[in-house]
Amino acid sequence: MASHDQFPRTFVAKYLGRRDARGLWGIKHTRQPVDDMVAEARALKPGATLPFLKLQVSPEGVTVSEMPQNTNPNFEAGLFPIDSISYGVQDLVYTRVFAMIYVRDSTNVFENHPFECHAFVCDSRQNARALTLALASAFQEFSKTVKQQGCDRKPRKFAIDLRSAEEIQADLDGSPADHSEA
Repeated sequence: MASHDQFPRTFVAKYLGRRDARGLWGIKHTRQPVDDMVAEARALKPGATLPFLKLQVSPEGVTVSEMPQNTNPNFEAGLFPIDSISYGVQDLVYTRVFAMIYVRDSTNVFENHPFECHAFVCDSRQNARALTLALASAFQEFSKTVKQQGCDRKPRKFAIDLRSAEEIQADLDGSPADHSEA
């Protein structure tokens, strides 16, 4: 797997947006939010653009910043810490889309929905896959570091779905499949 010196990995993508997710991990919690965000993006007025962003993936997390060409300020810049990302997947319907579930720290669970699905459109499905794999490598590196440091705090569980679209669809249809979980 990737060594620490292969980070950060940089990707360029358009930001589809953020929606509430109903759970910590699983394609069933990203599918509807992604469908909603794609529908909203397709309904944009002529001339309107999605935020054009740079994503840097490392064992610290995913850092989002704008590309110099970006003209849309509607995105959340900064670091999404790795221990607050619970799930990452290349979407099975829109294969250029990478989605992740981010767990927002909230003191009042009733006030804010803690699970957020963030989605990004890559320029190719290969880059969406590469982004998913980079996040998987970052999770592995982060887990190794936590174990080596013998941290008192137990890291949150997370999952990266590396299955093919067919395997994910079979799982959604009710067939058993194994999950890639750390």
